[in-house]
Amino acid sequence: MWRPGLPELLIILVLILLLFGPGRITKIAGELGSGIRAFREGLEKKDAPEAPADSTEDKTPPRA
Repeated sequence: MWRPGLPELLIILVLILLLFGPGRITKIAGELGSGIRAFREGLEKKDAPEAPADSTEDKTPPRA
């Protein structure tokens, strides 16, 4: 299996920088970070038990 070394990684990073530019790379990295954060929050909500629903609804019968 091929494992890239430092020279190969530097070449790949330079090519990405030339393709997208520095402003676009920071935007992509920010969007990727927020996506990962939202995914983790979704996993935490799925694992956490749900709290019982509040019974704040008005239970009076509707007027005729």
